[in-house]
Amino acid sequence: MSFLRRRSAATPAGPDFDVLAMDPGDWPGNLGAGLLPAPDGSCQGVFLRYDLFGGRGPAMIIGNLPEGSPAREVDEGQIPFEVAQLLLALENEEPVEVVETEDLPVMQGDNLLIVRRLKLSESRISCVQFDRSDNVLVTIASWDRPITDDLYALLKPLPAELFQQG
Repeated sequence: MSFLRRRSAATPAGPDFDVLAMDPGDWPGNLGAGLLPAPDGSCQGVFLRYDLFGGRGPAMIIGNLPEGSPAREVDEGQIPFEVAQLLLALENEEPVEVVETEDLPVMQGDNLLIVRRLKLSESRISCVQFDRSDNVLVTIASWDRPITDDLYALLKPLPAELFQQG
């Protein structure tokens, strides 16, 4: 996907990679963003929390984890970081695990994505993952809403200014 590129700056003010998600201006409800810092101050990932339930919990979490991020390292059967964040935000303490995975081809514009659909023991959670051309893993976890192919058309790089502290 040629529009995704690594950013380099003398002083990092956020992630040094483009964050692929839905533009908050295109999405109703509240948006929260979190950065995963490494001990050296670099960014090990970004996750965005879309709250459509008026403060009663998020409907969707989209994570962007670069190569080498410890949040990407999960054992077989373990849930992705974004699913754990979704469960935490919903105050759901029931144990959840991955019970099945399936790889599906999906078109995003002119790009072919191989999307990994995760089936979880909690059937109200939908979860998909795909690797970008810059080796950033994108994970989408949705509560009580299926993830359809239409969603991929809404994904775009968000401006770096969204993640700068000022």
